[in-house]
Amino acid sequence: MSFLELQYPIGQFDYQNKVSIDETKNWIKDIEQLPVKLNNVIRPLSIEQLDFSYRTDGWTISQLVNHIGDSHMNGYIRFQLAMTEHKPIIKPYDQDRWVSLHYLKDVSVESSLKLIEALHSKWTVLLKSLSQSDLKKAYVHPEEGRTISLSEAICLYAWHGNHHLAHIKMALKQNEKAAMQKSYANK
Repeated sequence: MSFLELQYPIGQFDYQNKVSIDETKNWIKDIEQLPVKLNNVIRPLSIEQLDFSYRTDGWTISQLVNHIGDSHMNGYIRFQLAMTEHKPIIKPYDQDRWVSLHYLKDVSVESSLKLIEALHSKWTVLLKSLSQSDLKKAYVHPEEGRTISLSEAICLYAWHGNHHLAHIKMALKQNEKAAMQKSYANK
């Protein structure tokens, strides 16, 4: 598997400006369903499995879950800002530093799962309430140097959740495969 396939298991983010209502509804559905999908994959895992990574020097499953919560909290706030201000400039954050904060080693992944569940429940209500004109509202991302419409942001966060869910599944599959190879080698 190439590094690019490891980095982008569902492909790189791709947004087309001409988006249909059905595509937007599907992305909202992805955002709505992410907590259930995460819970189904994460809850059965052992503490050891939460430390699995999808690639060398990649984030662990636990870090991925924490990252999704952090990223989507920021996303929700960006939506609120765009709905209440004219093209606000958002505050970027260093996701690598956030995911590496020392205190997270003492936080159960359960806390992040609950946060994602509550956040997505509220966020989905907001997303389903957006009108066509609301979808054109936007925020400015200063690091990217561009304006991002709420339509694009819906696509981005739907992709983002599925992207990291694929990383989690990949980590489990790769570690399962490695364990089987080790078992065969010991026979």
